[in-house]
Amino acid sequence: MQQVKLRDIRVLMMAVNFIAVLFTAVSVAATTEYICSRYEARDFLDTVHAIPVQPRMNVIVVTALYLLLVAVFIAQERYVNQTGKIYLLLVLEFVISAVIVGVMNFNYNGLFFLVFTGVMYHAKGDKGKYLVICLALISFLLTDSKLLSINFELYSINDYFNFYDASLQQYLLGGYNLLNSLNIILFIIYCILMIQQQRGTIDEVNLLYEEIRKTNQDLENANHQLKEYAKITERMGETKERNRLAREIHDTLGHTLTGISVGIDACIAMVELAPAEAKAHLERISEVARNGLLEIRRSVNELKPDALERLGLESSITKMITDMKSVTDMQIFFDCRIRPLKFDEDEESAIYRVIQESLTNAMRHGKASRVRIVMERQEDTAVLTINDNGIGCGEIKNGFGTKHIMERIGMLNGTVEFKSENGFSVIARIPIRWGEEYD
Repeated sequence: MQQVKLRDIRVLMMAVNFIAVLFTAVSVAATTEYICSRYEARDFLDTVHAIPVQPRMNVIVVTALYLLLVAVFIAQERYVNQTGKIYLLLVLEFVISAVIVGVMNFNYNGLFFLVFTGVMYHAKGDKGKYLVICLALISFLLTDSKLLSINFELYSINDYFNFYDASLQQYLLGGYNLLNSLNIILFIIYCILMIQQQRGTIDEVNLLYEEIRKTNQDLENANHQLKEYAKITERMGETKERNRLAREIHDTLGHTLTGISVGIDACIAMVELAPAEAKAHLERISEVARNGLLEIRRSVNELKPDALERLGLESSITKMITDMKSVTDMQIFFDCRIRPLKFDEDEESAIYRVIQESLTNAMRHGKASRVRIVMERQEDTAVLTINDNGIGCGEIKNGFGTKHIMERIGMLNGTVEFKSENGFSVIARIPIRWGEEYD
């Protein structure tokens, strides 16, 4: 009766480990497909140290290896009384388990508990079983992903879970930890029954039980830390960076394409009446397009406007206005009342992008022919006012552009006001960290 119980627990552990292995491999493969389908691979790559080469193939490989492991399990039951074949099958079970753990980049090593039970079940009282047990125990300790990640670049299942929102993270992490805990609980039950069956091995089982207890505690601690980390990263991590990248690309791309669109419309109107002038205009549009492309590439890589890197804030704003005027008929006036116009990097980037987005909106939506930009200081606040003579709007709605303006200024603890009177106006107030060089 006792033998049947031990065998039944091993069967349950085979099932639980199969689900855990498949869950880990499928989670990585499915998340990889999800990331690629959303075109967010670059953001994800910036947050991880390594990725699997062929995640979908890994699912097939671990499934095939696990079916081979099941075949070994069945063979062990058949040759239970043949010591030589049993040891060969135990070694084969250990090798297959180690390969599966390696294929999954050590994100799940609970299979070695299954190896422990196999050794205790089939190699009772023989010296050879201690060698296999020690081998499996050392392998379990050495294949801990946290320990290996110190010296090797490994992908972590937690990085893939962290890609999802906080609520889904909890379900995925809970399922992953539940399978780990269930495997450990079954192993503990197996050890207790083995102790009842073989009193002479109590010291050995107590040693293994202590290792499992420590492992379970580490698992609980890791689970708690991951929950806290998920909350932090939700507020400050990937979401913030993705939003920032989206703002940078939107501002640059929208500004460039709007200028090109208006410039081409002008060329269409003059191509028959003044071909030479139209050609010169097209050359200017081509230059703006090339600059815009370089700006987008640079924004993706560094998320800071290239003009700010090379020219400084005031010169980069002037260049932006010059480029815009060269491909459109819009009159743009820049009245800078702050000298020198120099702030911290995040403040300059926000001011530059707000002006860029406002000019784009004035042209694209407001159909404006004249825009006035004023930069002035009011006590400890820099006030940026952008007013156009466009058609305005009856109701101000927070679209993609205006939302990003508010987000940029909000990140600096500033405020933004939109008005639609005699055109459209943007008034941004930014509490500047003034230093001696600004006084």
